[in-house]
Amino acid sequence: MSTNYDVVIIGAGPSGLALAIELGSRGVRCLLSERNDRVGYAPRAKTTNVRTRTHLRRWGIADKLAAESPFGVDYPSTVNFVTRLGGFGLARIENASNCHPARNDLYPEHGQWVPQYKLEQVMREHAETLPTIELRFSTEFVSATQQPDGVDLLLRNRTSGEELPVRCGYVVGADGARSALRDVIGATMHGTYGLSRNYNIVFRAPGLAEAHGHGAATMYWQVNPAAPSLIGPMDRDDIWFFMPTRLPEGFKITSDTAATLIREATGIDLPYEILSSDEWVASSLIADRYRDGRIFLIGDACHLHPPFGGYGMNMGVADGVDLGWKLAAMVQGWGGPALLDSYEIERRVIHEEVIAEAAANHAVLSNDFWSDGLEEPGEVGDAMRRVVGERIAALKRREFHTLKTVLGGCYKTSPVLAIDDDIAPTPSEDRRYIPSSRVGCLAPHVWRADGRSLYDLFGKGFALVARFDAGSEQTNKALADAARRGIALAVIYITEHEAIGRYDVPLTLVRPDQHVAWRGRYWSDGVLDLVAGWSHAEVDAVGSRTHEPRVGTHNANV
Repeated sequence: MSTNYDVVIIGAGPSGLALAIELGSRGVRCLLSERNDRVGYAPRAKTTNVRTRTHLRRWGIADKLAAESPFGVDYPSTVNFVTRLGGFGLARIENASNCHPARNDLYPEHGQWVPQYKLEQVMREHAETLPTIELRFSTEFVSATQQPDGVDLLLRNRTSGEELPVRCGYVVGADGARSALRDVIGATMHGTYGLSRNYNIVFRAPGLAEAHGHGAATMYWQVNPAAPSLIGPMDRDDIWFFMPTRLPEGFKITSDTAATLIREATGIDLPYEILSSDEWVASSLIADRYRDGRIFLIGDACHLHPPFGGYGMNMGVADGVDLGWKLAAMVQGWGGPALLDSYEIERRVIHEEVIAEAAANHAVLSNDFWSDGLEEPGEVGDAMRRVVGERIAALKRREFHTLKTVLGGCYKTSPVLAIDDDIAPTPSEDRRYIPSSRVGCLAPHVWRADGRSLYDLFGKGFALVARFDAGSEQTNKALADAARRGIALAVIYITEHEAIGRYDVPLTLVRPDQHVAWRGRYWSDGVLDLVAGWSHAEVDAVGSRTHEPRVGTHNANV
């Protein structure tokens, strides 16, 4: 084991793996330390959303994850509301989380219903192919001491007890809800703890899929007084998950009681083999700080979401992507100090918006739809079920049609963005995602005439999207400017047809994380200094320089 790294990451869940892949794909030397003996212990998350799969596409592994889909990517991504799996139907929500594999103009990769442990395995296997990444399992964090030019860490092998001193430039805590790194930097979580007590029960039930008449779905919400709950297929070999949303006071989960509860909830008498039971508490919490000097927090270490909407794991991956390219810029010498300052400023706004959305989803669960008589046969019961079904569709559709939240989050302020406040984003009151090339937003997606995604042409660095009416003099200036600063820049020309409704001005600068950093008609000498973190000078949105930027000294140790 080496003792010197550019970056050390504590925790090899999805957020830590995403950060490691971003760094490793750029040749940054990093150590990924995980206290468990493998990845994939937690079976909670099951939705990999369109944004996360787009990152996997950048890394070249989206197809590998698709191949791991337990039931195939064509399996119906339907959420079915029923009184019981063996009872009456109430409502159906189709194409939940945009998992349908048909091509969509708004994104290059559909969502996928797949257990989190399979996603982690695919990410781990890819990380192991990157030569600058070292993974150490059964290795726990002990202590960290910051120095002016780095961080001294002490790790411990949990098997042998051997202590491992390590020196690095930066440390990132991706170590989850009980983060030790959060304590190191003195951060505290604020918000609401204990919104609900939850169990995620994984069980095997041969024949359960054929024992009901509601059709294939990824999830069934069961609305009944015995055990209001969520249930659904999770993996091959008849493996299912079960999550009660309300338990009797003092109820204790054991293998026997869990099987009885599932039997009562479904109304289907089968042998239920309990494989695991994971107790957890749903909370809405966010850290008061994400950084102290050279130590950063990502994922559950700095924000916790109720699980409804499928945001938590996917937001952690996005954190790793955002911080990854910024840390790489520092290590490689072309990034300035404002780049690292921007991490918390940008991500906190998104975290707060998503936590609020997840908490609103959590406020209405399956037990809130029960009414006496809902399971009565006949016309009276049918009428009641229609009314409840309409209420379910009205209240829960936004939880599963999440594209505006997943793709529509825009960074509203940042020291490394040329925010064009005079151009407001198009409002969408009906929760539709409307692409915008406004600075801070995700660059709009376009399918090209040859079948390629515009995103595939962006590369690992910055990309300048040049519209049909952009002058070659301006793109040449941009390329020369990037070459002088040692910043990778790709220029992608788009046609008038490709620009319609997507790219409103001739030049749009896209960051490595695919968010728009600047846009205008004329290239400004100060653009790259601003977006690389070297200057707080203002750069006019139409491309004329308003202030002469102060170019900082490119020092990788800043």
